[in-house]
Amino acid sequence: MEWYKQLGFDSRYFPPGFAILRRDKVEIFLQQQPDYVAPDDPGRQDREAWDVYIVTDNVKSLYDEYSTLPGVAISRALCPQDYGMIEFDVMDLNGHRLVFAEPIPAKRS
Repeated sequence: MEWYKQLGFDSRYFPPGFAILRRDKVEIFLQQQPDYVAPDDPGRQDREAWDVYIVTDNVKSLYDEYSTLPGVAISRALCPQDYGMIEFDVMDLNGHRLVFAEPIPAKRS
């Protein structure tokens, strides 16, 4: 939970094993499952599969903020995507990929 606090999320813990993280209008619900083992998916890292996809209205500002935090690993730099989003990825302490994204404004002709 402390790691998410440095990303600007407030957290509330509800025993046993449930938490809600909040930042602005974003809420992330986390649940701890005793003895849970993630399924084997050897290609997951290669295809950069995400676990959480968060759409924001100022992804560049978040990228600049998170890039300065010593405990935050930016796993993919801010970059435009063919599907009309600009994104960057962060890996949390458990290896979960969080994508922060914003729609690319349409070009005016």
